[in-house]
Amino acid sequence: MFFIAALIFTISAIGTGAVNNLNWFIFYRIFGGIGIGLASNISPMYISEISPPSIRGRFITFYQLAIVLGILFAQIANWLIAHPVVPGESILSSWNGQTGWRWMFWAETIPAMLFFVLVFFIPESPRWLVSKQRFDKALNIFTRMRDSDLAHNQLNEIKTTLSLTTDKISFRDLFKGKLAKLVIIGIVIAVLQQWSGINVIFNYAQEIFSGAGYSVSDMLFNIVITGIVNVVFTFIGMYTVDKLGRRSLMLFGTIGLTFIYLLLGAGYFFQLKGIVMLLLVVLAIATYAMTLAPVTWVVIAEIFPTKIRGLAMAVSTFALWAACFVLTYTFPLLNNSLGSYGTFWVYGVICLAGFIFIKKTLPETKGKTLEEIEKEIVE
Repeated sequence: MFFIAALIFTISAIGTGAVNNLNWFIFYRIFGGIGIGLASNISPMYISEISPPSIRGRFITFYQLAIVLGILFAQIANWLIAHPVVPGESILSSWNGQTGWRWMFWAETIPAMLFFVLVFFIPESPRWLVSKQRFDKALNIFTRMRDSDLAHNQLNEIKTTLSLTTDKISFRDLFKGKLAKLVIIGIVIAVLQQWSGINVIFNYAQEIFSGAGYSVSDMLFNIVITGIVNVVFTFIGMYTVDKLGRRSLMLFGTIGLTFIYLLLGAGYFFQLKGIVMLLLVVLAIATYAMTLAPVTWVVIAEIFPTKIRGLAMAVSTFALWAACFVLTYTFPLLNNSLGSYGTFWVYGVICLAGFIFIKKTLPETKGKTLEEIEKEIVE
Protein backbone atom coordinates (compact mmCIF):
# COMPACT_ATOMS: atom_id res chain seq x y z
CA MET A 1 0.00 0.00 0.00
CA PHE A 2 2.90 2.36 0.70
CA PHE A 3 4.22 1.70 -2.81
CA ILE A 4 0.85 2.56 -4.30
CA ALA A 5 0.63 5.77 -2.28
CA ALA A 6 4.12 6.83 -3.41
CA LEU A 7 3.25 6.23 -7.07
CA ILE A 8 0.03 8.19 -6.70
CA PHE A 9 1.90 11.14 -5.16
CA THR A 10 4.38 11.18 -8.04
CA ILE A 11 1.77 10.94 -10.81
CA SER A 12 -0.42 13.55 -9.13
CA ALA A 13 2.45 16.05 -8.78
CA ILE A 14 3.56 15.70 -12.40
CA GLY A 15 0.02 15.75 -13.77
CA THR A 16 -1.17 18.73 -11.72
CA GLY A 17 1.71 20.90 -12.86
CA ALA A 18 1.38 19.88 -16.52
CA VAL A 19 -2.32 20.42 -17.19
CA ASN A 20 -3.94 23.37 -18.97
CA ASN A 21 -7.49 22.39 -18.16
CA LEU A 22 -9.33 22.96 -14.88
CA ASN A 23 -11.10 19.59 -15.01
CA TRP A 24 -7.80 17.70 -15.32
CA PHE A 25 -6.32 19.88 -12.59
CA ILE A 26 -9.16 18.84 -10.26
CA PHE A 27 -8.74 15.19 -11.33
CA TYR A 28 -5.04 15.10 -10.41
CA ARG A 29 -5.68 16.86 -7.09
CA ILE A 30 -8.37 14.29 -6.21
CA PHE A 31 -6.04 11.50 -7.38
CA GLY A 32 -3.35 12.85 -5.06
CA GLY A 33 -5.91 12.91 -2.27
CA ILE A 34 -6.35 9.16 -2.68
CA GLY A 35 -2.65 8.75 -1.96
CA ILE A 36 -3.00 10.92 1.14
CA GLY A 37 -5.91 8.78 2.30
CA LEU A 38 -3.87 5.59 1.91
CA ALA A 39 -0.77 6.94 3.64
CA SER A 40 -2.62 8.65 6.49
CA ASN A 41 -4.56 5.47 7.28
CA ILE A 42 -1.67 3.02 7.13
CA SER A 43 1.22 5.05 8.56
CA PRO A 44 0.05 5.68 12.16
CA MET A 45 -1.37 2.16 12.43
CA TYR A 46 1.90 0.63 11.19
CA ILE A 47 3.99 2.72 13.59
CA SER A 48 1.76 1.80 16.53
CA GLU A 49 2.14 -1.90 15.74
CA ILE A 50 5.94 -1.94 15.65
CA SER A 51 6.74 0.50 18.50
CA PRO A 52 7.58 -0.39 22.13
CA PRO A 53 4.81 0.77 24.54
CA SER A 54 7.03 3.18 26.49
CA ILE A 55 7.81 5.33 23.44
CA ARG A 56 4.96 4.43 21.09
CA GLY A 57 3.34 7.85 21.40
CA ARG A 58 6.58 9.59 20.45
CA PHE A 59 7.07 7.30 17.46
CA ILE A 60 3.54 7.88 16.16
CA THR A 61 4.02 11.64 16.44
CA PHE A 62 6.87 11.27 13.95
CA TYR A 63 4.06 10.91 11.41
CA GLN A 64 2.73 14.35 12.35
CA LEU A 65 6.30 15.69 12.30
CA ALA A 66 6.65 14.44 8.74
CA ILE A 67 3.41 16.25 7.84
CA VAL A 68 4.49 19.60 9.30
CA LEU A 69 7.99 19.30 7.84
CA GLY A 70 6.37 18.64 4.48
CA ILE A 71 4.19 21.73 4.91
CA LEU A 72 7.20 23.83 5.92
CA PHE A 73 9.36 22.62 3.03
CA ALA A 74 6.48 23.28 0.63
CA GLN A 75 6.08 26.79 2.05
CA ILE A 76 9.81 27.48 1.73
CA ALA A 77 9.90 26.00 -1.78
CA ASN A 78 6.93 28.14 -2.85
CA TRP A 79 8.54 31.22 -1.30
CA LEU A 80 11.80 30.57 -3.16
CA ILE A 81 10.10 29.72 -6.45
CA ALA A 82 7.76 32.72 -6.40
CA HIS A 83 8.86 35.99 -8.00
CA PRO A 84 8.24 39.22 -6.05
CA VAL A 85 4.74 40.61 -6.61
CA VAL A 86 4.71 44.31 -7.47
CA PRO A 87 1.96 46.23 -5.62
CA GLY A 88 -1.01 46.56 -7.93
CA GLU A 89 0.13 43.75 -10.23
CA SER A 90 -2.37 41.03 -11.07
CA ILE A 91 -1.16 37.70 -9.66
CA LEU A 92 -2.99 35.86 -12.45
CA SER A 93 -1.03 37.63 -15.19
CA SER A 94 2.31 37.50 -13.34
CA TRP A 95 5.01 34.84 -13.75
CA ASN A 96 3.72 33.20 -10.55
CA GLY A 97 0.21 32.90 -11.98
CA GLN A 98 1.35 31.68 -15.39
CA THR A 99 4.35 29.43 -14.70
CA GLY A 100 5.49 29.52 -11.06
CA TRP A 101 2.59 27.48 -9.72
CA ARG A 102 3.54 24.60 -12.03
CA TRP A 103 7.04 24.38 -10.56
CA MET A 104 5.51 24.46 -7.07
CA PHE A 105 3.57 21.27 -7.87
CA TRP A 106 6.46 19.61 -9.73
CA ALA A 107 8.67 20.12 -6.66
CA GLU A 108 6.49 17.48 -4.97
CA THR A 109 7.96 14.75 -7.19
CA ILE A 110 11.26 14.85 -5.26
CA PRO A 111 9.89 13.71 -1.85
CA ALA A 112 7.38 11.41 -3.59
CA MET A 113 10.13 9.51 -5.40
CA LEU A 114 12.28 9.45 -2.26
CA PHE A 115 9.33 7.96 -0.37
CA PHE A 116 8.99 5.25 -3.02
CA VAL A 117 12.65 4.25 -2.68
CA LEU A 118 12.69 4.23 1.13
CA VAL A 119 9.60 1.98 1.32
CA PHE A 120 11.84 -0.89 0.18
CA PHE A 121 13.64 -0.72 3.54
CA ILE A 122 10.51 -0.89 5.74
CA PRO A 123 9.83 -4.27 7.46
CA GLU A 124 6.35 -5.76 7.47
CA SER A 125 4.14 -5.24 10.53
CA PRO A 126 4.85 -8.12 12.96
CA ARG A 127 1.21 -8.14 14.09
CA TRP A 128 0.10 -8.63 10.50
CA LEU A 129 2.66 -11.44 10.13
CA VAL A 130 1.30 -13.17 13.26
CA SER A 131 -2.21 -12.94 11.84
CA LYS A 132 -0.88 -14.81 8.79
CA GLN A 133 0.81 -17.46 10.99
CA ARG A 134 4.32 -16.28 10.03
CA PHE A 135 5.61 -16.35 13.61
CA ASP A 136 9.35 -16.70 12.94
CA LYS A 137 9.50 -13.62 10.74
CA ALA A 138 7.40 -11.64 13.22
CA LEU A 139 9.74 -12.63 16.05
CA ASN A 140 12.76 -11.67 13.97
CA ILE A 141 11.36 -8.17 13.40
CA PHE A 142 10.45 -7.74 17.09
CA THR A 143 13.94 -8.88 18.13
CA ARG A 144 15.51 -6.22 15.95
CA MET A 145 13.54 -3.56 17.84
CA ARG A 146 13.76 -4.80 21.48
CA ASP A 147 15.55 -7.44 23.56
CA SER A 148 14.83 -11.13 23.07
CA ASP A 149 12.69 -11.69 26.19
CA LEU A 150 10.45 -8.71 25.44
CA ALA A 151 10.16 -9.84 21.83
CA HIS A 152 8.98 -13.34 22.85
CA ASN A 153 6.55 -11.91 25.42
CA GLN A 154 5.13 -9.50 22.84
CA LEU A 155 4.74 -12.29 20.30
CA ASN A 156 2.92 -14.56 22.79
CA GLU A 157 0.64 -11.68 23.85
CA ILE A 158 -0.31 -11.01 20.24
CA LYS A 159 -0.95 -14.72 19.61
CA THR A 160 -3.26 -14.84 22.63
CA THR A 161 -5.17 -11.74 21.57
CA LEU A 162 -5.56 -12.90 17.98
CA SER A 163 -6.72 -16.35 19.08
CA LEU A 164 -9.66 -14.69 20.84
CA THR A 165 -10.61 -12.56 17.82
CA THR A 166 -10.94 -14.97 14.93
CA ASP A 167 -14.35 -13.76 13.75
CA LYS A 168 -14.43 -11.52 10.69
CA ILE A 169 -15.57 -7.98 11.35
CA SER A 170 -18.01 -6.12 9.11
CA PHE A 171 -18.67 -2.40 8.97
CA ARG A 172 -21.89 -2.85 10.96
CA ASP A 173 -20.01 -4.58 13.77
CA LEU A 174 -18.12 -1.38 14.46
CA PHE A 175 -21.28 0.20 15.82
CA LYS A 176 -22.39 -2.62 18.10
CA GLY A 177 -21.86 -3.00 21.86
CA LYS A 178 -18.70 -1.58 23.47
CA LEU A 179 -17.00 -1.22 20.11
CA ALA A 180 -19.47 1.49 19.10
CA LYS A 181 -18.29 3.81 21.88
CA LEU A 182 -14.65 3.42 20.82
CA VAL A 183 -15.42 4.05 17.17
CA ILE A 184 -17.45 7.15 18.05
CA ILE A 185 -14.56 8.44 20.19
CA GLY A 186 -12.18 7.88 17.29
CA ILE A 187 -14.46 9.63 14.80
CA VAL A 188 -15.17 12.60 17.07
CA ILE A 189 -11.48 13.13 17.90
CA ALA A 190 -10.53 12.87 14.22
CA VAL A 191 -13.19 15.43 13.28
CA LEU A 192 -12.18 17.66 16.19
CA GLN A 193 -8.59 17.78 14.95
CA GLN A 194 -9.87 19.44 11.77
CA TRP A 195 -12.79 21.46 13.10
CA SER A 196 -10.55 23.05 15.71
CA GLY A 197 -9.94 25.43 12.82
CA ILE A 198 -6.17 25.64 12.54
CA ASN A 199 -5.97 24.32 9.00
CA VAL A 200 -7.90 27.29 7.65
CA ILE A 201 -4.92 29.43 8.68
CA PHE A 202 -2.79 27.42 6.26
CA ASN A 203 -5.45 27.07 3.56
CA TYR A 204 -6.68 30.66 3.70
CA ALA A 205 -3.57 32.45 4.92
CA GLN A 206 -4.09 35.23 2.37
CA GLU A 207 -7.54 36.16 3.71
CA ILE A 208 -6.47 35.86 7.35
CA PHE A 209 -3.27 37.89 7.07
CA SER A 210 -4.78 40.48 4.73
CA GLY A 211 -7.55 40.92 7.28
CA ALA A 212 -4.80 41.61 9.83
CA GLY A 213 -3.29 44.30 7.59
CA TYR A 214 -0.44 42.48 5.79
CA SER A 215 0.60 42.83 2.12
CA VAL A 216 1.10 39.92 -0.31
CA SER A 217 4.89 39.85 0.12
CA ASP A 218 4.56 40.03 3.92
CA MET A 219 2.07 37.17 3.82
CA LEU A 220 4.47 34.79 2.07
CA PHE A 221 7.06 35.43 4.78
CA ASN A 222 4.48 35.15 7.58
CA ILE A 223 3.33 31.80 6.18
CA VAL A 224 6.91 30.52 6.45
CA ILE A 225 7.02 31.75 10.06
CA THR A 226 3.85 29.83 10.90
CA GLY A 227 5.37 26.73 9.28
CA ILE A 228 8.49 27.01 11.42
CA VAL A 229 6.40 27.40 14.58
CA ASN A 230 4.38 24.36 13.52
CA VAL A 231 7.53 22.24 13.29
CA VAL A 232 9.14 23.49 16.54
CA PHE A 233 6.07 22.84 18.66
CA THR A 234 5.49 19.45 17.05
CA PHE A 235 8.86 18.48 18.56
CA ILE A 236 7.55 19.62 21.96
CA GLY A 237 4.47 17.44 21.47
CA MET A 238 6.71 14.49 20.59
CA TYR A 239 8.68 14.97 23.80
CA THR A 240 5.66 15.32 26.09
CA VAL A 241 3.19 12.76 24.68
CA ASP A 242 4.76 9.83 26.58
CA LYS A 243 5.40 11.93 29.69
CA LEU A 244 2.20 13.93 30.19
CA GLY A 245 -0.10 11.48 28.43
CA ARG A 246 -2.49 11.65 25.49
CA ARG A 247 -5.56 12.73 27.43
CA SER A 248 -3.81 15.60 29.25
CA LEU A 249 -2.41 17.06 26.04
CA MET A 250 -5.76 16.83 24.27
CA LEU A 251 -7.48 18.62 27.15
CA PHE A 252 -4.80 21.32 27.23
CA GLY A 253 -5.03 21.81 23.48
CA THR A 254 -8.80 22.16 23.29
CA ILE A 255 -9.16 24.56 26.22
CA GLY A 256 -6.09 26.52 25.10
CA LEU A 257 -7.48 27.01 21.60
CA THR A 258 -10.84 28.00 23.05
CA PHE A 259 -9.30 31.01 24.82
CA ILE A 260 -6.97 31.89 21.94
CA TYR A 261 -9.86 31.95 19.47
CA LEU A 262 -11.82 34.12 21.89
CA LEU A 263 -8.97 36.64 21.81
CA LEU A 264 -8.36 36.26 18.07
CA GLY A 265 -12.03 36.90 17.34
CA ALA A 266 -11.98 39.93 19.63
CA GLY A 267 -8.93 41.21 17.75
CA TYR A 268 -10.77 41.03 14.44
CA PHE A 269 -13.90 42.53 16.03
CA PHE A 270 -11.98 45.57 17.29
CA GLN A 271 -9.99 45.70 14.01
CA LEU A 272 -6.57 45.19 15.54
CA LYS A 273 -3.74 45.01 12.99
CA GLY A 274 -0.15 43.83 12.64
CA ILE A 275 2.01 42.04 15.15
CA VAL A 276 -0.69 41.44 17.79
CA MET A 277 -2.80 39.41 15.38
CA LEU A 278 0.25 37.57 14.03
CA LEU A 279 1.26 36.59 17.58
CA LEU A 280 -2.23 35.24 18.33
CA VAL A 281 -2.16 33.19 15.12
CA VAL A 282 1.30 31.86 15.99
CA LEU A 283 0.15 31.02 19.54
CA ALA A 284 -2.83 29.09 18.17
CA ILE A 285 -0.58 27.14 15.79
CA ALA A 286 1.89 26.39 18.60
CA THR A 287 -0.88 25.08 20.87
CA TYR A 288 -2.36 22.94 18.11
CA ALA A 289 1.02 21.63 16.94
CA MET A 290 1.95 20.22 20.37
CA THR A 291 -1.48 18.78 21.23
CA LEU A 292 -4.33 18.00 18.83
CA ALA A 293 -2.22 17.70 15.68
CA PRO A 294 0.10 14.84 16.75
CA VAL A 295 -1.88 13.32 19.62
CA THR A 296 -4.99 12.65 17.50
CA TRP A 297 -2.99 10.23 15.35
CA VAL A 298 -1.63 8.55 18.48
CA VAL A 299 -5.10 8.10 19.98
CA ILE A 300 -6.82 6.67 16.90
CA ALA A 301 -3.89 4.30 16.34
CA GLU A 302 -4.08 2.96 19.91
CA ILE A 303 -7.65 2.78 21.20
CA PHE A 304 -9.07 0.23 18.77
CA PRO A 305 -8.85 -3.53 19.46
CA THR A 306 -6.78 -5.65 17.08
CA LYS A 307 -9.78 -7.20 15.38
CA ILE A 308 -11.20 -3.85 14.26
CA ARG A 309 -8.07 -1.66 14.17
CA GLY A 310 -7.65 -1.61 10.41
CA LEU A 311 -11.32 -0.94 9.63
CA ALA A 312 -11.84 1.48 12.53
CA MET A 313 -8.69 3.41 11.58
CA ALA A 314 -10.00 3.65 8.02
CA VAL A 315 -13.35 5.01 9.25
CA SER A 316 -11.68 7.53 11.58
CA THR A 317 -9.24 8.66 8.89
CA PHE A 318 -12.09 9.07 6.41
CA ALA A 319 -13.95 11.15 9.00
CA LEU A 320 -10.83 13.29 9.51
CA TRP A 321 -10.39 14.12 5.82
CA ALA A 322 -14.13 14.56 5.30
CA ALA A 323 -14.05 17.06 8.17
CA CYS A 324 -11.07 18.75 6.50
CA PHE A 325 -13.13 19.15 3.32
CA VAL A 326 -16.09 20.58 5.24
CA LEU A 327 -13.80 22.96 7.14
CA THR A 328 -12.10 24.19 3.98
CA TYR A 329 -15.39 24.54 2.10
CA THR A 330 -17.28 26.34 4.87
CA PHE A 331 -14.61 28.84 5.97
CA PRO A 332 -15.32 31.33 3.13
CA LEU A 333 -19.06 30.99 3.79
CA LEU A 334 -18.64 31.57 7.54
CA ASN A 335 -16.15 34.37 6.93
CA ASN A 336 -18.58 36.18 4.62
CA SER A 337 -21.63 35.71 6.81
CA LEU A 338 -20.17 36.00 10.32
CA GLY A 339 -16.97 37.93 9.66
CA SER A 340 -13.51 36.80 10.77
CA TYR A 341 -14.34 37.41 14.42
CA GLY A 342 -17.53 35.33 14.33
CA THR A 343 -15.80 32.51 12.45
CA PHE A 344 -13.05 32.14 15.02
CA TRP A 345 -15.57 32.32 17.86
CA VAL A 346 -17.40 29.39 16.22
CA TYR A 347 -14.15 27.42 16.20
CA GLY A 348 -13.69 28.36 19.86
CA VAL A 349 -17.09 26.89 20.73
CA ILE A 350 -16.20 23.69 18.87
CA CYS A 351 -12.94 23.41 20.83
CA LEU A 352 -14.82 23.92 24.11
CA ALA A 353 -17.26 21.15 23.15
CA GLY A 354 -14.26 18.96 22.31
CA PHE A 355 -12.74 19.63 25.74
CA ILE A 356 -15.93 18.45 27.45
CA PHE A 357 -16.17 15.35 25.23
CA ILE A 358 -12.55 14.33 25.84
CA LYS A 359 -12.81 14.87 29.59
CA LYS A 360 -15.85 12.58 29.78
CA THR A 361 -14.94 9.81 27.34
CA LEU A 362 -11.25 9.48 26.43
CA PRO A 363 -9.21 6.95 28.46
CA GLU A 364 -5.47 7.36 29.03
CA THR A 365 -3.33 4.90 27.03
CA LYS A 366 0.17 6.11 27.94
CA GLY A 367 2.77 3.38 28.57
CA LYS A 368 0.51 0.38 27.84
CA THR A 369 0.83 -2.28 25.16
CA LEU A 370 -1.89 -2.40 22.53
CA GLU A 371 -3.04 -5.68 24.01
CA GLU A 372 -3.27 -4.17 27.54
CA ILE A 373 -5.28 -1.26 26.17
CA GLU A 374 -7.62 -3.69 24.44
CA LYS A 375 -8.20 -5.68 27.63
CA GLU A 376 -8.95 -2.58 29.69
CA ILE A 377 -11.29 -0.96 27.18
CA VAL A 378 -13.19 -3.92 25.78
CA GLU A 379 -13.40 -6.41 28.65
